[in-house]
Amino acid sequence: MLTEVAEAVRLQEGPPGVRSVLRALRRLAPASTKDLSRATGLPVPIVAALGNELRRRGFVTTQRPSRLTEAGLDLVAQLGMDLTLDATCTTCDGRELVIPDVLDEAVRRLRALMESGPAADMAIDQSHCTAETKVRRVLALLTAGALPGGSLLLIGDDDLVSLAVAVVGDVLGAPIVERVTVVDISPEILDYIQKVSAGLGTRVETVQHDLRLPLPAELHEQHDVAMTDPPYTAEGARLFLSRAVEGLRPGPSHSVFFSFGGKSPDEMLEVQREIMGLGLVTNGFVRNFNEYEGSGILGGVGFFQHLLTTTSTAPSHAGEFSGPLYTGDKRTRQREYTCVACDARLRVGPGARWTAVAALREEGCPNCGKGPFRPGRLVPAEDPAPPAEQPPAPVQTPVQTPVQTSVQTSVQQAAPTPAPAPSPAPAAPVGRTYGWRPPAEQDRAALAERARPYVTRQADERDLPAIGRFEAEIARVSFGEDAIDDPARWASRLGRAMEKSKEGMIVAHGPGEEPVGWCWVSINQNAMTGDRYANFRSLAVSPVDNRSDVAELLLTAGLEFCLAGGITEVVGRVHVGNVPMRTVYRKFGFDPTSLSMKLFLPEGEPEGDSAR
Repeated sequence: MLTEVAEAVRLQEGPPGVRSVLRALRRLAPASTKDLSRATGLPVPIVAALGNELRRRGFVTTQRPSRLTEAGLDLVAQLGMDLTLDATCTTCDGRELVIPDVLDEAVRRLRALMESGPAADMAIDQSHCTAETKVRRVLALLTAGALPGGSLLLIGDDDLVSLAVAVVGDVLGAPIVERVTVVDISPEILDYIQKVSAGLGTRVETVQHDLRLPLPAELHEQHDVAMTDPPYTAEGARLFLSRAVEGLRPGPSHSVFFSFGGKSPDEMLEVQREIMGLGLVTNGFVRNFNEYEGSGILGGVGFFQHLLTTTSTAPSHAGEFSGPLYTGDKRTRQREYTCVACDARLRVGPGARWTAVAALREEGCPNCGKGPFRPGRLVPAEDPAPPAEQPPAPVQTPVQTPVQTSVQTSVQQAAPTPAPAPSPAPAAPVGRTYGWRPPAEQDRAALAERARPYVTRQADERDLPAIGRFEAEIARVSFGEDAIDDPARWASRLGRAMEKSKEGMIVAHGPGEEPVGWCWVSINQNAMTGDRYANFRSLAVSPVDNRSDVAELLLTAGLEFCLAGGITEVVGRVHVGNVPMRTVYRKFGFDPTSLSMKLFLPEGEPEGDSAR
């Protein structure tokens, strides 16, 4: 059975990978897919596929979060895995480090800095680690003896570890490093680091540099310790570690701290070979040490490795690097998926009928209309697509760019309490920065050209089925397993809203096609002051080739609708974990102004209170 399940999802880890999921379910139940991913080190989509196979065989419940059925418990017992003893430290949760109370202030300050800092650029594999992870990385430097004192080289710093070092030093009352050097390609990140670090007492130097090129000569062999969180490819690990070695002083026992995401055994073997090829040796390794915002495919976690230089250490890339570096650079091939219901083989990826497996799931198998689908082999680049997979029109399925809406909030809670409407600021406040202005005619024409063949128009009743699918996907991104994700229910709800007013409801579509994008902006009035403001409620775009351009087209149309109505303030809500939508907001100049806090209280009267 283990072999059958492993083969059904083409699991590289084979039967041991299936055993690890069963073992984790026995220990953690009830467990979400994300929990199981973190426990096993398997990517979330693979864990989900394994769960579906085990569910089909009656070993896992259909209810979420998942549990083993009676048959599943019997199976685990037959496999000799019925023991649930867990020796993981309950204090540090297996991370080997605990943030002391004295640094709680550092965590709070770093959270605030993250909120106002540059957004993650997913095109270059950025996914910001949490404030707690930043502080743990500083503690790892201190625990290893790399700090205090000496000089620290950061090869890429979208995680703002340089600011974490400075903030921790400020909280403790004195700098904990003599000098921090940050090498990064982003001027936005470097400018932010310079601005914030200026008042913290730690010497932070920034160097704008494309790491595909060798380090500037003045940085060679100048640092005592290095840290890097590279793109999550073997090539990215190799290049960034090589640049780190370039910047370290010669000789053994200099530290390199390396953060990376979990990969398959074969892929990790490639990474470890690169580490060995650099003449580095592993001195420590902690799984799930790093927690990230928005890194859903890896369960939001990654490992942390402490490497040491040896007498054999030397850079592996002395010159310019010109190959694929980021995950997106390598995503150029299709993958074959097999329909479990009818065994049809379907291709997903660039140039295929479905550019993402989410689109295939949404449409269903073209042969039988069912699913689910098992991932299979990568299709050779020279292998042409079969005729059955060349449709007259693309499939529209919303992914990746949704925002939590006010409508969702009211649906998810049985008795919602309306939040007070924000009060617009005075007409001419001092020091206000206007984050967006209507594009000039040539810019508007350029955007229209990039978004072709898609154009925008006001939504109407014929669009409700597509809008329902968009809102269901938005709910899944915002609420995960708790989402109400029935497209028909959303279509009905939005239909009632459309009966009251269609203004601010905008869709993007191609000639004769159903919508590939949806934007909803409503005009509200502050009950206390009478001031009018716009509420940016929804944005979703299908996985078309020019998706980001279509998203920009929709958002521009929404903001121009606001200007036409005399609105000067636009507010929006986004789930804290929805990094893609937070990035879109940031690009258009939205600034964070408040943070919603949520607390769940136990139902019923607490024990011992009845006599009070």
